[in-house]
Amino acid sequence: MQGNRLYKYEKLRSRIAVDNLFKDGKAFIVYPLRVVFSARRVAEGEYAGCKFLITIPKKKIRHAVDRVLLRRRVREAYRLNRHTFLDKCHEEGVIVEVAFLYLSDRISDYAHIEERIKEALEKMTLKIGEQDRKPEEQ
Repeated sequence: MQGNRLYKYEKLRSRIAVDNLFKDGKAFIVYPLRVVFSARRVAEGEYAGCKFLITIPKKKIRHAVDRVLLRRRVREAYRLNRHTFLDKCHEEGVIVEVAFLYLSDRISDYAHIEERIKEALEKMTLKIGEQDRKPEEQ
């Protein structure tokens, strides 16, 4: 990994991809975040890594300023702690699509969000490793 920058190709933007993620993805909760993810093998010429999106619902956090603050906190925590997860994705040759959904109706501080993002990335790393082992065992 070259640096900490978030590139455009790392953002999950396609409506079709987002719909497929929420339809077929696996989910778990590390409060105050709900994490929905799906992993698939890399096709020829594709980027192995992770695409992500962050959602802060207007129904829970009413003020736009607060939603932007939380989005920045989640993005920053992901940006700084994603390297081991991305290394695992490259090693396994998978593309992971992830959605982070904020569940709480209160504004969490950065340290709490960062701790939860680390937890979520560790869980996803373990689940991706389990997916790779299951086909070999059968």
